[in-house]
Amino acid sequence: MQWLMWAGAAVSVIGLLGLIFSIVKVSKARRAGLSDEELRAAVQKVIPLNLGSLFLSVMGLMMVIVGISFS
Repeated sequence: MQWLMWAGAAVSVIGLLGLIFSIVKVSKARRAGLSDEELRAAVQKVIPLNLGSLFLSVMGLMMVIVGISFS
């Protein structure tokens, strides 16, 4: 089941990259000096990416744990 651990690690890394990307997007929006409504709209656009990335990270870690358990 070593392949499951490596696949889970890859999925977790993809999720982590998505989380970093969403942090960078929100940080750029905050530095742009947008108004409150524009900043709120920019953050709302990033929320689905953030939640999807978090889901990928969790699923990848679950795959790693299952792979370790079955080894």
